[in-house]
Amino acid sequence: MIQLRLGRMSPQETERLLAYDREHVWHPYAPMPAAYPSELVVSASGVHLTLADGTELIDGMSSWWAAIHGHNHPEMNAAVTRQLGKMAHVMFGGLTHPTAIRLAEKLVDLSPGPLTKVFFADSGSVAVEVAIKMALQYWRSQRRPERHRLLTVRGGYHGDTFGDMAVCDPVNGMHHLFADVLPQHVFAPAPPIGYQAEPDETYLSGLAELVAAHEGELAAIIAEPIAQGAGGMRFYAPEYLRALRDLADEHGLLLILDEIATGFGRTGELWGCDHAEVAPDIMCVGKAMTGGYMTMAATLCTDRVAEGIAAGEAGVLMHGPTYMANPLAAAAANASIDLLLSRDWQEEVDTIEALLTAGLEDARELPGVADVRVLGAIGVIEAREPVDVPAIQKTVMEHGVWLRPFGKLIYAMPPYVCSEDEVGHITEAMYAAAESL
Repeated sequence: MIQLRLGRMSPQETERLLAYDREHVWHPYAPMPAAYPSELVVSASGVHLTLADGTELIDGMSSWWAAIHGHNHPEMNAAVTRQLGKMAHVMFGGLTHPTAIRLAEKLVDLSPGPLTKVFFADSGSVAVEVAIKMALQYWRSQRRPERHRLLTVRGGYHGDTFGDMAVCDPVNGMHHLFADVLPQHVFAPAPPIGYQAEPDETYLSGLAELVAAHEGELAAIIAEPIAQGAGGMRFYAPEYLRALRDLADEHGLLLILDEIATGFGRTGELWGCDHAEVAPDIMCVGKAMTGGYMTMAATLCTDRVAEGIAAGEAGVLMHGPTYMANPLAAAAANASIDLLLSRDWQEEVDTIEALLTAGLEDARELPGVADVRVLGAIGVIEAREPVDVPAIQKTVMEHGVWLRPFGKLIYAMPPYVCSEDEVGHITEAMYAAAESL
Protein backbone atom coordinates (compact mmCIF):
# COMPACT_ATOMS: atom_id res chain seq x y z
CA MET A 1 0.00 0.00 0.00
CA ILE A 2 1.32 3.45 -0.90
CA GLN A 3 1.86 5.58 2.21
CA LEU A 4 1.72 9.32 1.73
CA ARG A 5 2.22 11.90 4.46
CA LEU A 6 2.57 15.59 3.74
CA GLY A 7 3.55 14.80 0.16
CA ARG A 8 6.08 12.14 1.19
CA MET A 9 6.21 8.41 0.57
CA SER A 10 7.68 5.81 2.88
CA PRO A 11 11.31 4.93 2.08
CA GLN A 12 10.38 1.25 1.71
CA GLU A 13 7.64 1.93 -0.86
CA THR A 14 9.84 4.42 -2.68
CA GLU A 15 12.61 1.85 -2.96
CA ARG A 16 10.20 -0.86 -4.13
CA LEU A 17 8.59 1.31 -6.80
CA LEU A 18 11.89 2.62 -8.13
CA ALA A 19 13.34 -0.89 -8.30
CA TYR A 20 10.32 -2.09 -10.28
CA ASP A 21 10.44 0.99 -12.50
CA ARG A 22 14.09 0.42 -13.31
CA GLU A 23 13.57 -3.21 -14.27
CA HIS A 24 10.21 -3.06 -16.05
CA VAL A 25 9.25 0.47 -17.15
CA TRP A 26 10.93 1.68 -20.32
CA HIS A 27 11.60 5.41 -20.20
CA PRO A 28 12.24 7.63 -23.24
CA TYR A 29 15.70 7.53 -24.79
CA ALA A 30 16.87 5.05 -22.16
CA PRO A 31 18.13 1.46 -22.09
CA MET A 32 16.23 -1.38 -20.44
CA PRO A 33 16.94 -1.98 -17.64
CA ALA A 34 17.67 1.68 -16.95
CA ALA A 35 21.30 2.72 -16.56
CA TYR A 36 20.39 4.78 -13.50
CA PRO A 37 17.17 5.28 -11.51
CA SER A 38 14.61 7.96 -12.25
CA GLU A 39 13.41 10.45 -9.67
CA LEU A 40 10.02 9.57 -8.15
CA VAL A 41 7.57 12.48 -8.33
CA VAL A 42 4.51 12.21 -6.08
CA SER A 43 2.89 15.60 -6.73
CA ALA A 44 3.26 18.84 -8.64
CA SER A 45 1.90 22.29 -7.94
CA GLY A 46 2.70 25.67 -9.43
CA VAL A 47 6.19 25.43 -10.90
CA HIS A 48 7.35 22.82 -8.36
CA LEU A 49 7.68 19.05 -8.49
CA THR A 50 7.63 17.19 -5.16
CA LEU A 51 9.69 14.00 -4.90
CA ALA A 52 8.89 11.01 -2.72
CA ASP A 53 11.26 12.20 0.02
CA GLY A 54 9.65 15.63 0.13
CA THR A 55 12.28 17.41 -1.98
CA GLU A 56 10.84 20.22 -4.09
CA LEU A 57 12.32 21.09 -7.49
CA ILE A 58 11.50 23.93 -9.86
CA ASP A 59 10.30 22.38 -13.11
CA GLY A 60 12.70 24.19 -15.41
CA MET A 61 11.55 22.07 -18.34
CA SER A 62 7.81 22.79 -18.13
CA SER A 63 7.68 18.98 -18.15
CA TRP A 64 9.01 18.75 -21.68
CA TRP A 65 7.84 22.21 -22.70
CA ALA A 66 4.13 21.66 -22.09
CA ALA A 67 3.17 22.95 -18.60
CA ILE A 68 3.31 26.65 -19.47
CA HIS A 69 0.88 27.58 -16.66
CA GLY A 70 2.60 25.39 -14.09
CA HIS A 71 1.00 22.36 -12.45
CA ASN A 72 -2.28 21.79 -10.61
CA HIS A 73 -3.75 25.06 -11.86
CA PRO A 74 -7.25 25.62 -10.41
CA GLU A 75 -8.79 26.85 -13.68
CA MET A 76 -7.31 23.95 -15.63
CA ASN A 77 -8.43 21.49 -12.97
CA ALA A 78 -11.96 22.89 -13.01
CA ALA A 79 -12.25 22.68 -16.80
CA VAL A 80 -11.18 19.04 -16.91
CA THR A 81 -13.40 18.15 -13.94
CA ARG A 82 -16.45 19.77 -15.57
CA GLN A 83 -15.81 17.82 -18.75
CA LEU A 84 -15.30 14.60 -16.81
CA GLY A 85 -18.79 15.04 -15.39
CA LYS A 86 -20.20 15.17 -18.91
CA MET A 87 -18.15 12.82 -21.09
CA ALA A 88 -14.63 11.42 -20.84
CA HIS A 89 -14.36 9.96 -24.31
CA VAL A 90 -16.37 9.39 -27.45
CA MET A 91 -15.26 8.15 -30.83
CA PHE A 92 -14.77 10.90 -33.40
CA GLY A 93 -15.76 8.85 -36.44
CA GLY A 94 -19.31 9.89 -37.33
CA LEU A 95 -19.67 11.80 -34.04
CA THR A 96 -18.51 15.17 -32.80
CA HIS A 97 -18.83 17.18 -29.60
CA PRO A 98 -18.94 20.85 -28.55
CA THR A 99 -15.57 20.86 -26.78
CA ALA A 100 -13.70 19.80 -29.93
CA ILE A 101 -15.63 22.24 -32.13
CA ARG A 102 -14.84 25.14 -29.80
CA LEU A 103 -11.18 24.15 -29.74
CA ALA A 104 -11.08 24.06 -33.53
CA GLU A 105 -12.61 27.56 -33.58
CA LYS A 106 -9.88 28.83 -31.26
CA LEU A 107 -7.09 27.28 -33.30
CA VAL A 108 -8.41 28.63 -36.60
CA ASP A 109 -8.92 32.10 -35.12
CA LEU A 110 -5.40 32.18 -33.65
CA SER A 111 -3.56 30.54 -36.52
CA PRO A 112 -1.30 32.51 -38.85
CA GLY A 113 -2.77 32.96 -42.31
CA PRO A 114 -5.59 30.98 -43.91
CA LEU A 115 -5.36 27.75 -41.90
CA THR A 116 -9.03 26.83 -41.75
CA LYS A 117 -9.09 23.03 -41.38
CA VAL A 118 -8.18 21.18 -38.17
CA PHE A 119 -7.24 17.51 -37.81
CA PHE A 120 -6.91 16.45 -34.16
CA ALA A 121 -4.11 14.04 -33.29
CA ASP A 122 -3.06 12.40 -30.05
CA SER A 123 0.60 13.48 -29.96
CA GLY A 124 3.01 15.83 -31.67
CA SER A 125 4.65 12.97 -33.54
CA VAL A 126 1.30 11.88 -34.94
CA ALA A 127 0.49 15.48 -35.93
CA VAL A 128 3.67 15.54 -38.05
CA GLU A 129 2.83 12.13 -39.54
CA VAL A 130 -0.56 13.54 -40.54
CA ALA A 131 1.09 16.63 -42.05
CA ILE A 132 3.38 14.46 -44.16
CA LYS A 133 0.45 12.31 -45.28
CA MET A 134 -1.53 15.42 -46.18
CA ALA A 135 1.30 16.72 -48.36
CA LEU A 136 1.89 13.40 -50.13
CA GLN A 137 -1.80 12.68 -50.62
CA TYR A 138 -2.36 16.20 -51.93
CA TRP A 139 0.07 15.60 -54.79
CA ARG A 140 -1.30 12.12 -55.50
CA SER A 141 -4.71 13.71 -55.79
CA GLN A 142 -3.24 16.15 -58.31
CA ARG A 143 -1.95 13.14 -60.30
CA ARG A 144 1.61 14.10 -59.43
CA PRO A 145 2.79 11.02 -57.49
CA GLU A 146 6.39 11.75 -58.46
CA ARG A 147 6.25 14.57 -55.91
CA HIS A 148 6.88 12.20 -53.02
CA ARG A 149 9.87 13.64 -51.18
CA LEU A 150 10.20 16.41 -48.62
CA LEU A 151 12.94 18.96 -48.18
CA THR A 152 14.07 19.76 -44.66
CA VAL A 153 17.17 21.02 -42.87
CA ARG A 154 19.76 19.16 -40.88
CA GLY A 155 19.67 19.49 -37.13
CA GLY A 156 15.89 19.34 -37.04
CA TYR A 157 13.60 17.17 -34.96
CA HIS A 158 10.00 16.30 -35.82
CA GLY A 159 9.19 13.24 -33.71
CA ASP A 160 10.01 9.58 -33.21
CA THR A 161 7.50 7.74 -35.40
CA PHE A 162 8.65 6.29 -38.70
CA GLY A 163 7.59 9.07 -41.06
CA ASP A 164 8.89 11.72 -38.66
CA MET A 165 12.27 10.06 -38.28
CA ALA A 166 12.72 10.30 -42.04
CA VAL A 167 12.62 14.12 -41.88
CA CYS A 168 14.95 14.33 -38.88
CA ASP A 169 18.70 14.54 -39.46
CA PRO A 170 19.63 11.05 -40.77
CA VAL A 171 23.35 11.46 -40.14
CA ASN A 172 23.81 13.49 -36.97
CA GLY A 173 20.38 13.03 -35.40
CA MET A 174 19.15 10.54 -32.82
CA HIS A 175 17.56 8.34 -35.50
CA HIS A 176 20.65 7.60 -37.58
CA LEU A 177 20.38 3.89 -36.71
CA PHE A 178 17.36 3.70 -39.02
CA ALA A 179 18.82 5.73 -41.89
CA ASP A 180 19.04 2.79 -44.30
CA VAL A 181 15.37 1.78 -43.93
CA LEU A 182 13.69 5.21 -43.82
CA PRO A 183 12.22 7.01 -46.83
CA GLN A 184 14.92 9.14 -48.40
CA HIS A 185 14.19 12.86 -48.33
CA VAL A 186 16.25 15.91 -49.32
CA PHE A 187 18.31 17.66 -46.63
CA ALA A 188 19.69 21.17 -46.70
CA PRO A 189 22.40 22.26 -44.26
CA ALA A 190 21.11 23.73 -41.00
CA PRO A 191 20.67 27.50 -41.15
CA PRO A 192 23.49 29.48 -39.55
CA ILE A 193 22.94 29.97 -35.81
CA GLY A 194 21.89 33.37 -34.55
CA TYR A 195 18.46 34.96 -34.39
CA GLN A 196 19.92 38.41 -35.02
CA ALA A 197 22.66 37.27 -37.41
CA GLU A 198 22.92 38.84 -40.84
CA PRO A 199 21.62 36.49 -43.57
CA ASP A 200 24.29 34.40 -45.25
CA GLU A 201 23.74 34.96 -48.97
CA THR A 202 25.89 31.97 -49.85
CA TYR A 203 23.68 29.74 -47.71
CA LEU A 204 20.51 31.20 -49.25
CA SER A 205 21.85 30.67 -52.79
CA GLY A 206 22.75 27.08 -52.01
CA LEU A 207 19.30 26.49 -50.54
CA ALA A 208 17.65 27.87 -53.66
CA GLU A 209 19.81 25.69 -55.89
CA LEU A 210 18.96 22.59 -53.88
CA VAL A 211 15.22 23.19 -54.12
CA ALA A 212 15.47 23.90 -57.84
CA ALA A 213 17.46 20.72 -58.44
CA HIS A 214 14.76 18.58 -56.80
CA GLU A 215 11.68 20.59 -57.73
CA GLY A 216 9.99 17.86 -59.72
CA GLU A 217 10.11 15.31 -56.90
CA LEU A 218 9.41 17.57 -53.91
CA ALA A 219 5.98 17.62 -52.30
CA ALA A 220 6.74 20.02 -49.47
CA ILE A 221 9.30 21.78 -47.31
CA ILE A 222 9.11 21.00 -43.59
CA ALA A 223 10.86 22.97 -40.87
CA GLU A 224 10.73 24.11 -37.26
CA PRO A 225 10.23 27.88 -37.36
CA ILE A 226 13.02 30.03 -35.87
CA ALA A 227 14.02 27.53 -33.14
CA GLN A 228 15.17 23.98 -33.79
CA GLY A 229 14.21 22.04 -30.67
CA ALA A 230 15.38 18.59 -29.66
CA GLY A 231 17.77 18.45 -32.60
CA GLY A 232 20.06 21.00 -30.98
CA MET A 233 18.23 24.07 -29.59
CA ARG A 234 19.47 26.30 -32.39
CA PHE A 235 17.91 29.67 -33.17
CA TYR A 236 18.08 31.12 -36.66
CA ALA A 237 17.22 34.45 -38.26
CA PRO A 238 13.69 35.06 -39.61
CA GLU A 239 15.12 35.71 -43.09
CA TYR A 240 15.78 31.99 -43.51
CA LEU A 241 12.18 31.14 -42.75
CA ARG A 242 11.01 33.77 -45.24
CA ALA A 243 13.31 32.19 -47.80
CA LEU A 244 11.64 28.80 -47.28
CA ARG A 245 8.22 30.38 -47.83
CA ASP A 246 9.43 32.15 -50.97
CA LEU A 247 11.01 28.98 -52.36
CA ALA A 248 7.85 26.97 -51.69
CA ASP A 249 5.80 29.57 -53.55
CA GLU A 250 8.27 29.81 -56.42
CA HIS A 251 8.31 26.06 -57.03
CA GLY A 252 4.69 25.29 -56.17
CA LEU A 253 5.50 23.35 -53.01
CA LEU A 254 3.61 23.13 -49.74
CA LEU A 255 5.23 24.57 -46.61
CA ILE A 256 4.81 22.56 -43.41
CA LEU A 257 5.80 24.29 -40.18
CA ASP A 258 6.23 22.24 -37.02
CA GLU A 259 5.11 24.59 -34.22
CA ILE A 260 4.82 21.84 -31.62
CA ALA A 261 7.68 23.21 -29.50
CA THR A 262 7.53 26.84 -30.61
CA GLY A 263 3.78 27.48 -30.60
CA PHE A 264 1.73 29.24 -27.94
CA GLY A 265 4.32 31.86 -27.14
CA ARG A 266 7.50 29.98 -26.31
CA THR A 267 9.74 32.10 -28.58
CA GLY A 268 8.18 35.45 -27.65
CA GLU A 269 5.64 35.45 -30.49
CA LEU A 270 2.45 33.40 -30.43
CA TRP A 271 3.82 31.29 -33.29
CA GLY A 272 7.42 30.89 -34.31
CA CYS A 273 6.51 31.83 -37.87
CA ASP A 274 5.21 35.21 -36.65
CA HIS A 275 8.85 36.31 -36.30
CA ALA A 276 9.13 36.10 -40.09
CA GLU A 277 5.56 37.22 -40.81
CA VAL A 278 4.89 34.16 -42.92
CA ALA A 279 2.17 31.51 -42.83
CA PRO A 280 2.43 27.82 -43.72
CA ASP A 281 0.14 25.65 -45.80
CA ILE A 282 0.16 23.01 -43.06
CA MET A 283 0.97 23.58 -39.38
CA CYS A 284 1.47 21.17 -36.48
CA VAL A 285 0.70 22.21 -32.90
CA GLY A 286 0.85 20.39 -29.58
CA LYS A 287 2.74 20.34 -26.26
CA ALA A 288 1.61 23.63 -24.63
CA MET A 289 -1.79 23.38 -26.31
CA THR A 290 -3.22 21.46 -23.34
CA GLY A 291 -1.02 23.15 -20.74
CA GLY A 292 0.64 19.84 -19.95
CA TYR A 293 -2.58 18.21 -18.75
CA MET A 294 -3.36 15.69 -21.49
CA THR A 295 -1.74 14.39 -24.63
CA MET A 296 -3.19 16.13 -27.68
CA ALA A 297 -1.99 17.80 -30.85
CA ALA A 298 -3.44 19.07 -34.10
CA THR A 299 -2.57 19.53 -37.75
CA LEU A 300 -4.04 22.57 -39.46
CA CYS A 301 -4.14 23.17 -43.19
CA THR A 302 -5.49 25.56 -45.81
CA ASP A 303 -8.59 25.14 -47.93
CA ARG A 304 -6.29 24.46 -50.89
CA VAL A 305 -4.76 21.41 -49.20
CA ALA A 306 -8.07 20.01 -47.93
CA GLU A 307 -9.85 20.53 -51.23
CA GLY A 308 -6.94 19.03 -53.12
CA ILE A 309 -7.09 15.86 -51.02
CA ALA A 310 -10.88 15.67 -51.38
CA ALA A 311 -10.59 15.87 -55.17
CA GLY A 312 -8.45 12.73 -55.35
CA GLU A 313 -9.40 9.12 -55.93
CA ALA A 314 -9.64 8.30 -52.22
CA GLY A 315 -11.33 11.59 -51.40
CA VAL A 316 -10.59 11.23 -47.68
CA LEU A 317 -7.54 11.56 -45.44
CA MET A 318 -6.73 8.02 -44.37
CA HIS A 319 -5.98 8.58 -40.71
CA GLY A 320 -8.10 8.19 -37.55
CA PRO A 321 -6.63 7.89 -34.04
CA THR A 322 -8.77 6.12 -31.43
CA TYR A 323 -8.50 9.04 -29.03
CA MET A 324 -8.88 11.71 -31.71
CA ALA A 325 -10.39 14.91 -30.24
CA ASN A 326 -10.71 13.28 -26.82
CA PRO A 327 -13.13 15.48 -24.82
CA LEU A 328 -10.95 15.66 -21.69
CA ALA A 329 -7.92 16.70 -23.70
CA ALA A 330 -9.98 19.19 -25.70
CA ALA A 331 -11.33 20.68 -22.48
CA ALA A 332 -7.78 21.07 -21.18
CA ALA A 333 -6.70 22.69 -24.45
CA ASN A 334 -9.60 25.15 -24.42
CA ALA A 335 -8.79 26.09 -20.83
CA SER A 336 -5.07 26.40 -21.52
CA ILE A 337 -5.59 28.71 -24.50
CA ASP A 338 -8.13 30.82 -22.61
CA LEU A 339 -5.74 31.08 -19.66
CA LEU A 340 -2.86 32.08 -21.92
CA LEU A 341 -4.87 34.79 -23.66
CA SER A 342 -6.31 36.12 -20.39
CA ARG A 343 -2.83 37.14 -19.19
CA ASP A 344 -0.16 39.31 -20.71
CA TRP A 345 1.74 36.20 -21.75
CA GLN A 346 4.05 38.17 -24.02
CA GLU A 347 5.24 40.31 -21.11
CA GLU A 348 5.76 37.15 -19.06
CA VAL A 349 7.89 35.58 -21.79
CA ASP A 350 9.79 38.81 -22.42
CA THR A 351 10.58 39.03 -18.70
CA ILE A 352 11.83 35.44 -18.63
CA GLU A 353 13.93 36.13 -21.73
CA ALA A 354 15.58 39.12 -20.01
CA LEU A 355 16.21 37.14 -16.82
CA LEU A 356 17.66 34.17 -18.70
CA THR A 357 19.87 36.48 -20.76
CA ALA A 358 21.24 38.25 -17.69
CA GLY A 359 21.54 35.11 -15.60
CA LEU A 360 23.40 33.06 -18.20
CA GLU A 361 25.68 35.74 -19.62
CA ASP A 362 28.63 34.97 -17.32
CA ALA A 363 28.59 31.34 -18.44
CA ARG A 364 30.11 32.48 -21.74
CA GLU A 365 33.46 32.90 -19.97
CA LEU A 366 33.60 29.34 -18.63
CA PRO A 367 36.20 27.14 -20.34
CA GLY A 368 33.82 24.25 -21.03
CA VAL A 369 31.18 26.44 -22.67
CA ALA A 370 31.00 26.89 -26.44
CA ASP A 371 27.92 29.11 -26.65
CA VAL A 372 25.09 30.68 -24.66
CA ARG A 373 21.85 31.60 -26.42
CA VAL A 374 18.40 32.76 -25.36
CA LEU A 375 15.17 33.26 -27.27
CA GLY A 376 11.86 33.88 -25.52
CA ALA A 377 11.45 31.45 -22.65
CA ILE A 378 14.29 29.21 -23.87
CA GLY A 379 17.76 29.40 -22.34
CA VAL A 380 20.64 27.29 -23.65
CA ILE A 381 24.22 26.64 -22.58
CA GLU A 382 26.08 24.60 -25.19
CA ALA A 383 29.14 22.75 -23.93
CA ARG A 384 32.23 22.02 -25.99
CA GLU A 385 31.84 18.28 -25.37
CA PRO A 386 28.88 15.99 -24.61
CA VAL A 387 27.76 16.44 -21.01
CA ASP A 388 27.56 13.79 -18.29
CA VAL A 389 23.76 13.75 -17.88
CA PRO A 390 23.56 12.12 -14.40
CA ALA A 391 26.28 14.42 -13.05
CA ILE A 392 24.61 17.54 -14.48
CA GLN A 393 21.23 16.50 -13.11
CA LYS A 394 22.74 15.90 -9.67
CA THR A 395 24.23 19.40 -9.71
CA VAL A 396 21.04 21.19 -10.76
CA MET A 397 18.96 19.20 -8.27
CA GLU A 398 21.30 20.30 -5.51
CA HIS A 399 20.26 23.82 -6.52
CA GLY A 400 16.56 22.90 -6.33
CA VAL A 401 15.92 22.67 -10.07
CA TRP A 402 14.86 19.94 -12.49
CA LEU A 403 16.42 20.03 -15.96
CA ARG A 404 16.95 17.37 -18.62
CA PRO A 405 20.24 17.99 -20.46
CA PHE A 406 21.14 16.09 -23.61
CA GLY A 407 24.08 15.93 -25.99
CA LYS A 408 26.15 19.05 -25.42
CA LEU A 409 23.22 21.06 -24.09
CA ILE A 410 22.17 22.31 -20.68
CA TYR A 411 18.93 24.14 -21.30
CA ALA A 412 15.73 25.38 -19.68
CA MET A 413 12.21 26.06 -20.97
CA PRO A 414 10.44 27.21 -17.80
CA PRO A 415 6.72 27.77 -17.25
CA TYR A 416 5.62 31.28 -18.16
CA VAL A 417 4.38 31.83 -14.58
CA CYS A 418 7.85 31.52 -13.02
CA SER A 419 8.75 34.39 -10.71
CA GLU A 420 11.96 36.38 -10.99
CA ASP A 421 13.35 34.44 -8.04
CA GLU A 422 12.45 31.09 -9.60
CA VAL A 423 14.08 31.98 -12.92
CA GLY A 424 17.10 33.11 -10.89
CA HIS A 425 17.30 29.67 -9.29
CA ILE A 426 17.19 28.09 -12.75
CA THR A 427 20.03 30.23 -14.13
CA GLU A 428 22.12 29.67 -10.98
CA ALA A 429 21.66 25.91 -11.39
CA MET A 430 22.59 26.08 -15.07
CA TYR A 431 25.69 28.13 -14.32
CA ALA A 432 26.76 25.70 -11.62
CA ALA A 433 26.30 22.81 -14.03
CA ALA A 434 28.34 24.59 -16.71
CA GLU A 435 31.02 25.44 -14.17
CA SER A 436 31.42 21.73 -13.45
CA LEU A 437 32.18 20.87 -17.09
